[in-house]
Amino acid sequence: MIDARILDLIQHDAGISVAEVADRVGLSSSPCWRRIKRLEDDGVIQRRVTLLDREKLGLNFEVYCTVKLSLPTRENLDTFEQSVQGWAEVVQCATVTGSADYELRIVTRDMHAFDGFLRDRILALGLVSNIESRIVIRAVKASTAVPLTLAAPYLEARPKGSNG
Repeated sequence: MIDARILDLIQHDAGISVAEVADRVGLSSSPCWRRIKRLEDDGVIQRRVTLLDREKLGLNFEVYCTVKLSLPTRENLDTFEQSVQGWAEVVQCATVTGSADYELRIVTRDMHAFDGFLRDRILALGLVSNIESRIVIRAVKASTAVPLTLAAPYLEARPKGSNG
């Protein structure tokens, strides 16, 4: 499937040119560009980013935190979620099932910066009853790639249009 091959190429290298993508998937540039544009318009491609080496930037400390709110009302959930949006240290946040309300992935300089973040940001909200932190020792796998082989049924069922 051509769309899956296009997505695979650009999700591993957002800087690849349309001409290079077209060449690798066996299309000319115009039909390839139209396919990419359609995938963007449909929201399949959300944005293109550059991944940075956080350790080379002095951001060597990574922590996963489960957060339990004292009272998980709609208002408190909304307040917490809006606050998280403004915290640069939180690189991922998800609502989760189980005994916690949220799972956060936090990146900062060191243990002291993390302690400051906990005190000055999360706990300062006055909404949290429990935080469990797990410090990352070593990343075993880190990928931003979506497993496209699992998306094949969706990609094949998408309307084709006249995009080559």
